Amino acid sequence: PLKPFIGFCIPVFFAADNVPITLISGPAAAKYGLAKSIPLAYEMSRQSGKKYFVARKKAKLYMKNPVSVNVRSITTDAVQTLIMDEIEGDQIRGKRVVVLDDVISTGESIKAVEELCARFDAQVVARAAVLAEGDAAKRDDIVYLAEIPLIEK
Repeated sequence: PLKPFIGFCIPVFFAADNVPITLISGPAAAKYGLAKSIPLAYEMSRQSGKKYFVARKKAKLYMKNPVSVNVRSITTDAVQTLIMDEIEGDQIRGKRVVVLDDVISTGESIKAVEELCARFDAQVVARAAVLAEGDAAKRDDIVYLAEIPLIEK
């Protein structure tokens, strides 16, 4: 099912300087170490020949000068931090970037990644998610594969 989605998104990557940025999101990602959008970014990167970067939830040992932003999304109970290493951020500086996520609901996580990109003077030119939840499916500024209903508590 991802093949048509990737095929739809790939032309965006062939534009000059576009670089995919993905993020680890959702409670399952934190609990089980899953990064559902990373395989998507990897495959789009492989097909386009462009490097991809990850906005992480925790600083990693390899990071020298991590840059962070805080976000409160619908999938988390608390404020979460998204982090990118300054060395990676310098590689996107001044570039056009595409932000990827597994599910978009309120858009707060993508907004946080956009803020992170802005700290490196990168321009977000496209947003893509595998699934759009609830009102996110009505947005015209994201590309998504399928719509899912928002389940209220």
